[in-house]
Amino acid sequence: MEDNISFIETDLIDEKVEKIMRQTDYTKEIALEKLKEYGFDEMRTIKAYLGIPEKKNNNQIKSVNQEIYKQMRYKLDSSMRDYQGRVERGEAKKIL
Repeated sequence: MEDNISFIETDLIDEKVEKIMRQTDYTKEIALEKLKEYGFDEMRTIKAYLGIPEKKNNNQIKSVNQEIYKQMRYKLDSSMRDYQGRVERGEAKKIL
């Protein structure tokens, strides 16, 4: 069982609430409530107020080689799609 306990200095909380209040029209109480809701992350709180969605990076490249091969596959696939389109329009002959 893992405990997710974090410690935040009360002075920092007050600074974060002030920052949120400067960037939004929240009152002190609402700013503190929203700050708690977003895990005491003032940037996430302000972005949520502004309607900026959080980026989800599901397509993360682990190495340079993976990116190189990904780009090569993309280029070859797009070239093949272009060729197939030209064959269908009669602009190119189909090579077997």
